[in-house]
Amino acid sequence: MEKIGFIGMGNMAKAIAAGMIGKQLIAGEKVYAYAPHFDKLQKNAQEIGFVPCENIHELVEAADTLVMACKPYQIEGVLDEIRDQLGGKALLSIAAGWDYKKYEPLVAKSTRIQFVMPNTPAMVGEGVLLFEKTNSLRDEERRQIKDIFSALGLIVELPSHLMGIGSALAGCGPAFIDLVIEALGDAGVKYGVPRAQVYAMVSQMILGSAKLQLETGEHPGVLKDNVCSPAGTTIRGVNALERAGLRAAFLDAIDSIMEG
Repeated sequence: MEKIGFIGMGNMAKAIAAGMIGKQLIAGEKVYAYAPHFDKLQKNAQEIGFVPCENIHELVEAADTLVMACKPYQIEGVLDEIRDQLGGKALLSIAAGWDYKKYEPLVAKSTRIQFVMPNTPAMVGEGVLLFEKTNSLRDEERRQIKDIFSALGLIVELPSHLMGIGSALAGCGPAFIDLVIEALGDAGVKYGVPRAQVYAMVSQMILGSAKLQLETGEHPGVLKDNVCSPAGTTIRGVNALERAGLRAAFLDAIDSIMEG
């Protein structure tokens, strides 16, 4: 992979481009992007350091690896426009639902495909990036791409049939945790803590709790038990959450996504 081009420059594409350029995984002059609003694209290019392209054909011509970062509903129209130019190039899709099987009949056989599903924390380098095992990238090409995406967080490789649940957990999960942050924040405000301070406290608590689990490898139940003293305050709070059906609510949330 010598030059990479982004088709679309929304928040996720900006995060990926900024991560790879900022960490010097690829030079800015080898990163290209096209988006319909050229003025906005130029501003992003000045901020991040990539090369803006005035039209999509210029972009595809310049890059050997393309990242499909536009809205899912736009992809078929984009492919109709550039299909002939994609021959012999690598195409990475970060659009929800657009996996290997969906692309395969829509592009030339010489177009190499990889579906990657990032989540929003990738914007701060703490994301989860799901790589579909089924792909047609060359081995060395895939290694390079994984090295670049690793700047944005944890890479997890999943078989095609598990990409859906992976996306539900890692992709939708941040919204669920944001609800938790907001709810605990409201509790803090109720008892007098200023909102900015309580959000900082709660977010750091969640970050620290997650890091503790990752670094120790302990079962979450063990870590929970370590905080719960006999007849203590924490176990009373845990009991209240259990009565309210916290576990069932999270399971139901995932079920609603998977069954929808």
